[in-house]
Amino acid sequence: MYGFLLAILVLDGLLLCVVVLLQSGKGGGLAAMGGGAAMTEGLLGGRQATTLLTRTTWTTGTIFMVLSLVLAIMSSRAQQPQSVIQVNTPATEAAPQPVLPGLGGSTGPAAATGSAGTTGAGGSTGAPAPTGNSGR
Repeated sequence: MYGFLLAILVLDGLLLCVVVLLQSGKGGGLAAMGGGAAMTEGLLGGRQATTLLTRTTWTTGTIFMVLSLVLAIMSSRAQQPQSVIQVNTPATEAAPQPVLPGLGGSTGPAAATGSAGTTGAGGSTGAPAPTGNSGR
């Protein structure tokens, strides 16, 4: 139903644009173009065009506004807000483990004992290597 009303709204919007562009303004508009004297005697010329285009503008504008309001109400009812109190979170969900500085982001048992000197890809963790008495 929502998709159908949305399609009607788009078509009505396009029709409204065309009708507004057909109306004559201070510069003559598109209603006065192309026909010369023959155009003024036809359907889009003279007083009849003003009355027809004005009624069509009011009708399509009203349909556009009503459909916009209905679609806004439908979309807001589809997303009912939930109370923070009524939201049930699973009790089995554990809190995330803190990342300790100097351990390279590892949280396993090797990181807790400090025996991990390299990352999983074989690179160093950034800690300096221990220096011994090799300078004799």
